[in-house]
Order: sequence, then structure tokens, then C-alpha cells
Amino acid sequence: MPVDTPCRYEDDLLLWTQEQASVLREAAGRGIDLPLDWDNLAEEIEGLGRSERRELRNRLDTVIEHLLKLQHAHVIDPRRGWEETVLRERRRIEALLSDSPSLRQDVPDLVSRLYPTIGQSVAALLAERGEANRNVAAVILATVYGEAHVLGPWLPEPPAGG
Repeated sequence: MPVDTPCRYEDDLLLWTQEQASVLREAAGRGIDLPLDWDNLAEEIEGLGRSERRELRNRLDTVIEHLLKLQHAHVIDPRRGWEETVLRERRRIEALLSDSPSLRQDVPDLVSRLYPTIGQSVAALLAERGEANRNVAAVILATVYGEAHVLGPWLPEPPAGG
């Protein structure tokens, strides 16, 4: 169903894709006689929106992973690279959210859903490489990052003894 005041492409790409897919489907349902592949056009436009969400999820994944390594790894050498990655990905996330402001509402849910899986993965990796103590998995999973941790300016200090 069309929106009374449609979103402009330049203002919010994700919202624009959802609205345009809806308008295309409505036009197809009315039998508007244009030689267009209505269903596939609508599907492709929706795919653009899914792509935006997927990019956000992947970038959040990277930030969470590197924050966990910074917070729990007892190694010094890779810290600078992890910090640079976090800062770069945060900038890219903010650019993505600027292009599609409606994605911002997905951030808290994505962070809370991604954290446990990434936490387990990072804990296993750090333990396997001897870069963290054996209790790191319990510590990581007992700590939870929120949106402010992931997108804000916070960078964790190295663990004690690291």
C-alpha cells in the first residue's frame, strides 16, 4: 500500500525500497498495462533492502568480534589493527545508517542476536591460540555489549596481565 508522503531515495534507501516494492505490487494488482516484469522488479527492489540489512549485520559482526578480542586477548601486537578495524567499521556503519536511517532500529536486536555466537567463536579462537585463559568463554558470555558499546567511542582496555 502506498504511503501518503513517499520516502525519497536520497533520504532513506531501505524505506524507499520497501515503499517502491509495495507500489509495484499494487500497480501489478491493478493490471496497469506497462511492459514491466512487476513481480521480479518488486523482488529485486526488496532485495536491495535485504542487502542493506545484510551489510549492517556483517559490519556489526566485525565490530563485535574485534571488541571482544581487544577486551579478552592477552596479546599486544594485533591490538592496533583490531582498533583500526573497529573505528573503520563504525564509520562505515554510520554511513550506512545515514543512507538508510530506518536501519538504526534494527541495531539493538542485531547486536543482541549476534553477540552470543560471535562470543563463543572468539572465545574458542582465543583459547585455541593461547591468547586468553580457559575461562574466557564464561567471561565473554557473561558480558553483553549494547548498541553504545558497538557504535560508540568505547574501546576496551587489554585484560589484566595482558
